[in-house]
Amino acid sequence: MVLRAAHLSDASSIAAISIEVWIGTYLKKGVTAFFAEYALQAFTAEKTATTIADPDQFIMVSENAEGIDGFIQVSAKSPAPVDGCSDMEIATFYVQPRHHGKGIGKRLLSAAIDHCREAGAASVWLTTNAENDPAIAFYLAKGFEHVGETDFRIDDKGYLNNVYRLALR
Repeated sequence: MVLRAAHLSDASSIAAISIEVWIGTYLKKGVTAFFAEYALQAFTAEKTATTIADPDQFIMVSENAEGIDGFIQVSAKSPAPVDGCSDMEIATFYVQPRHHGKGIGKRLLSAAIDHCREAGAASVWLTTNAENDPAIAFYLAKGFEHVGETDFRIDDKGYLNNVYRLALR
């Protein structure tokens, strides 16, 4: 496993992992057209390439002998939905489920936290679906604290997300 900064040529792989993990994590009972259309519009190679090229975004990928198996994205200048957080957000953090338990997530999160510290951030924040118990347990074990709630919105529908913060100083 190698961690490295994302390249523009990684855009399609990152988009595919995003679709795989998002659908697998959040659509437990089946895929409706509403959610399929969201995923196919939100996670495109073109949008991912734009994000990789944005200087306010930091994307680190985990790469094995076969290809990318996970990534983490830190967004600078991203105001939190609750008070007491810096503007550094872990915006996306996906590891393919078949690679869970191999230390990939721990290494990606550590790299993201190092990036935030190097940028001088006092904290970093993230959101996760309030029903995503494995992710919540992971973040709490890594020292994040639950600091509030927000909604993840698709069109006019809201889905409860928890907000977590990690103090860096």
